[in-house]
Amino acid sequence: MSNQLKESRNLQQATIYRILLAVSFVHLFNDSIQALIPAMFPVLKDNLTLSYAQIGWIAFALNLTSSVIQPIIGFAADRRPRPILLPLGMCCTFAGVFLLAFAGNYVLVIVSVMLVGFGSAAFHPEGMRVAHMAAGQRKGLSQSIFQVGGNAGQALGPLLMKWVFIPFGQMGALGFTVIAAAGVAVQAYVARWYREMLDAGYTFRKRSVTRSIDPARSKRILITTVILVFIVFVRSWYGASIGGYYAFYLMDKYGMTLDDAQIYIFIYLAAGAVGTFFGGPLADRFGRRNLILVSMIGTVPFALALPFVNQFWAAVLLIISGFILLSSFSVTVIYAQMLYPGNIGTVSGLITGLAFGLGGIGSVVIGHLIDTIGIATVFVACGFLPLLGLLALLLPGDKKLEEWAAE
Repeated sequence: MSNQLKESRNLQQATIYRILLAVSFVHLFNDSIQALIPAMFPVLKDNLTLSYAQIGWIAFALNLTSSVIQPIIGFAADRRPRPILLPLGMCCTFAGVFLLAFAGNYVLVIVSVMLVGFGSAAFHPEGMRVAHMAAGQRKGLSQSIFQVGGNAGQALGPLLMKWVFIPFGQMGALGFTVIAAAGVAVQAYVARWYREMLDAGYTFRKRSVTRSIDPARSKRILITTVILVFIVFVRSWYGASIGGYYAFYLMDKYGMTLDDAQIYIFIYLAAGAVGTFFGGPLADRFGRRNLILVSMIGTVPFALALPFVNQFWAAVLLIISGFILLSSFSVTVIYAQMLYPGNIGTVSGLITGLAFGLGGIGSVVIGHLIDTIGIATVFVACGFLPLLGLLALLLPGDKKLEEWAAE
């Protein structure tokens, strides 16, 4: 019995880089496919003569299905792990991409993006549990490796527009079935390792059920969770304004071609991917709460200046703001996991799922506002959104967080 316990302990301490890299690449596959939806907005707008509000509803449908149900899947996975969800989720994504290539009306577009969303929702909670499982003692590094794959995939969206949808139109989506098929194969490998680890006795640490939690502390943890979700919610709203509509703004203000406008979106998202990777180590050095606060407030001057600068400085500001804002991407997930040790799937789904799903509402609101008051006015207003990150001052510091996580 002691040998079995020792083996289980060794499994929990080892860092399995091949699995971390595998699940990170699948995260790249998944999010690059998800990124093709906003990348297709200009094509869909022209092909189906859609309004900005209708574009916003497509983004909302994607975010609703890909995000809001993530906490539910994560909650179920925390109670009973389901490795099979990893390849099944990518199968759903495959079906959605295939249908999107042939969708000839607004309703079919909505159905196809919902299928892509369901595939993403199935992947993320179990994918984060795998990353946590393969991390050993290096939780921050593993989360950065996992999340940078997703953000790199998101950054590919504008290039997909430039290299695929501009020359091939909507049918260009058909090529992404190859990426989805590759994702299914890698996920099958990861799921097999996941099952072997569970069979070998790996367990996620739970809070002791024999000790009651102080009601005052429980209330503070709940308030902290609400603040954290709201901060990610605000960050997602600003990200939706850049990722979904800034290309239209560039074309409207500077007369820029769609081809050139996509480069600006790419550099913002690519800088965000770099920021995501460095965010974990920076948080380890300067504190998680501090990094979350700086990532929001540090973005404010660049976001406020963005609508008023020329094309060159717009590119510079996008690089800086993308790096700063998304440096807290993985840190917010780690922070939430420390609030609820053992419930990795639930809290990961809550932060990357529900909060981003609520952020999808931002796409709808922004689209309606652009139709009503104009795109220039809306982008000036969006520059104030990161100011709400001041709420991070109400988050407990790292010492208190680690104290709660240790009990």
